[in-house]
Amino acid sequence: MSCCDSLNNGKVKYDEYASDIQPTWCSGCGNFGIWTALKRALVELEIAPKDVLLCFDIGCNGNMSDKIRGYRVHSLHGRVLPLAAGAKIANPRLRVIAMAGDGATYSEGINHFINSIRSNYPITFLVHNNGTYGLTTGQASATSPSGAERTANPYGATAEVLNPLSLALSLNPSYVARGFSGEIRNLTKIIKDAIAYQDNGFAYVDILQACPTYNKEVTHNTLMSSVQAIENLNHDNTNMQAAYDLVGKYPEVNPMGVIYKNPKLLNFLEKHNHLNISRGGNQNSYSPTNESFRNFDTSNLLRKFI
Repeated sequence: MSCCDSLNNGKVKYDEYASDIQPTWCSGCGNFGIWTALKRALVELEIAPKDVLLCFDIGCNGNMSDKIRGYRVHSLHGRVLPLAAGAKIANPRLRVIAMAGDGATYSEGINHFINSIRSNYPITFLVHNNGTYGLTTGQASATSPSGAERTANPYGATAEVLNPLSLALSLNPSYVARGFSGEIRNLTKIIKDAIAYQDNGFAYVDILQACPTYNKEVTHNTLMSSVQAIENLNHDNTNMQAAYDLVGKYPEVNPMGVIYKNPKLLNFLEKHNHLNISRGGNQNSYSPTNESFRNFDTSNLLRKFI
């Protein structure tokens, strides 16, 4: 029995997320691993396609939007987080998963990344971090190695490498994790945990992946040699200083797993008591009693634009 056969025996079947449109990523792209791990995580959590919203940014990550079934939205570059946050606020019952690349997240959209952590939106955010702008043919991103030659930096990138995990930790986050596309079993476990956690707050996962076409400095093999399972590191993921120490050796050493979490923080909905949402009640106790949730007839407004 194959892995997919075993995932077709449960309440939610793996085939429910299968698309007739075939992937167009380059051979060896890490997106294949993320794509597989995401589908496995959703099936193992028994989340049906109708019960999840998948939000994609522009980039190679966004090419997944028609390669997986379910409710999907393809947003503007660097703007996936406000879209995902708005969807969650509008329907807190819904599981919301946002995805973006390192370029969109740590360059164009870094303001949204920072403020999503600060606001603690109860969504899951998966960053496809391949150290380059893949879709636009290989410009340097914030996580490109310093000195790496790129299409817009033929003499080498001059900026220092951004450590996104250290940045996230400095913002008093609710949840920070790292995964690797080449370890699908482990990545599935991490994504499952991040999706299950989102009722508590913003669940951020930075996923390292290879870009065989445009990132020649950081390959699948170099990533394999740098990743270490957190379970083997005797790490306390509730200790902020321990988390800082763990991520300080990036990019030479990369822990895989939950690096830090603080479920005691109030999420965005809990900070706004007028929304009448309670912890753990996003799925069952949503009560739209406030005036802000009334239905409005917008037909008269729409006529002005027709």
